[in-house]
Amino acid sequence: MELTVDEELRLKKMMGRVVRHFKGKDYLVLDVAEHTETGETLVIYKALYWGNKVYARPIKMFLSEVDHEKYPNIKQKYRLELKED
Repeated sequence: MELTVDEELRLKKMMGRVVRHFKGKDYLVLDVAEHTETGETLVIYKALYWGNKVYARPIKMFLSEVDHEKYPNIKQKYRLELKED
């Protein structure tokens, strides 16, 4: 799947760093992987809260914007954004 230049730059900045989900929880971006059966590109990330589960999300969904029609009060532009230090 092709990423835009902006998406590539955003993802590159997130690698190995903490991001915040628009609902407020923090995650550590671990890596990018390829699904063995479908070839789909996935972002691998780890929860930084209870349980520290590891998740995989399709790259386009990981980089997508918040659905502001569904969540009109959310100020964050993207679903997951780099957490400022």
